[in-house]
Amino acid sequence: MPPASPELISPRSPRVAAARRLARRNFRGKERLFLAEGPQAVREAAAYGADTLTELFATVEAAERYADIVGEARAAGARIHLADEQVIADISTTVTPQGLVGVCRFVDTPFEEILAARPRLVAVLAHVRDPGNAGTVLRCADAAGAEAVVLTDASVDLYNPKAVRASVGSLFHLPVAVGVPVERAVAGLKDAGVRILAADGAGEDDLDDELDQGTMGGPTAWVFGNEAWGLPEETRALADAVVRVPIHGKAESLNLATAAAVCLYASARAQRASGGCRSVTES
Repeated sequence: MPPASPELISPRSPRVAAARRLARRNFRGKERLFLAEGPQAVREAAAYGADTLTELFATVEAAERYADIVGEARAAGARIHLADEQVIADISTTVTPQGLVGVCRFVDTPFEEILAARPRLVAVLAHVRDPGNAGTVLRCADAAGAEAVVLTDASVDLYNPKAVRASVGSLFHLPVAVGVPVERAVAGLKDAGVRILAADGAGEDDLDDELDQGTMGGPTAWVFGNEAWGLPEETRALADAVVRVPIHGKAESLNLATAAAVCLYASARAQRASGGCRSVTES
């Protein structure tokens, strides 16, 4: 596939400067644009919908290696910029960039639209501050077949580059609402017929018992809290039940992303007891 442009973009180009600024939250919010780094994220952005991927910066080597992705980006309407490795390093927030950096429009979904779709499995991130954890929980929710993710107003920015990377493209797979107060999120989901389960290591109810009692087959939203101090009492009080993941071995606890994966898959299994699942072996 021939290069999209015969010349490398200048490091002093206004386009490079504009992309570099998107590493900062205030500029992302002002422009409603964010960065998607690496071939998987760029491919998913190009496939998401018309005009989502607006620009693609690629080294000559990456443009040749990922010629199919560059072609998909061009077909999606993205403007292609060939760039040297230094430009990519300046734009990228990773230590070892993979040669592709996309500029994308925000893709979050209004909370009301999520409620109108009557979701059966939802992950609510309340007070989650680590972007890597937020992106990983989003990826787990996608893998478990959740129909939506909600980030409360006390949680990290969905478009933080580390969160986008950790989602490994799942950001583009399912509706995500942002900036929703936790009280509004819980009340709206309850009104939509969704049972609210708060995940907490000190929960009164045991996940195994919930499964054994057959109480997890209906529409469910899991509320996950802060990595260090969990859920505040006022948030726990909003839930229909506060559930702990049982520790059968000697581990002190599970980290947030691991606990979220266990909870979401438990609900998915209960909801799809007679169905099948797709096995994924690649990370």
